[in-house]
Amino acid sequence: MPAILFGSISTLVDTSELQRRSFNEAFAAHDLNWNWSREDYKSMLGSNGGADRISQYASDTGTDVDAAAVHATKSEIFQRLIGETDVKTRPGVADTIDSAKANGLKVGFVTTTSRENIDALLAALSPELTADSFDVIVDASSVDAGKPDPAAYTFALNTLGENASDSVAIEDNSGGVLAAVAAGITCVAFPNQNTADADFGSASETVDALDPERVRALLAI
Repeated sequence: MPAILFGSISTLVDTSELQRRSFNEAFAAHDLNWNWSREDYKSMLGSNGGADRISQYASDTGTDVDAAAVHATKSEIFQRLIGETDVKTRPGVADTIDSAKANGLKVGFVTTTSRENIDALLAALSPELTADSFDVIVDASSVDAGKPDPAAYTFALNTLGENASDSVAIEDNSGGVLAAVAAGITCVAFPNQNTADADFGSASETVDALDPERVRALLAI
């Protein structure tokens, strides 16, 4: 049975600016004189992993930081902000998931973020989307390596019992696209507001809204 795999929180809801705000509030909470501008943040989105971004920035600025602690604070702030914000699914997302279910396809959510972040997002989207909307949910605890390593996609395919050739991934950043392609999966780039200028050359196409029929057509069914 073919599968459609959504690759990150921001493929469902564009949370990129909420993420940046959460980082900056976490920096303030830890008495760090850091403030990532939108341009700063956009330059960091070629790879996945917030804690790694903090570690790299600390190294670049010669700052001694407990990156794990700062990232934990950032996650707590993000989860709070998601609950306080009137979040909405991105164009075509709900229709694509509904269409997949109606046509007997599997749907996956293949992230390398924390389960707590996923739970906060789905709680904010309920009842439009819930955990039951997905046949598999992959989070940071599922695999040892984050994207662009293909481990998260390999895990999802193995869990679903599906082949890469029978699946299509939807990703919002270049690292996610590389992960999907490395797993042998056709990938649609669906940039968020901060990744629109990224290099999506490995994707089969780049769109600003999902078309359920077009996504299904990529499955060759």
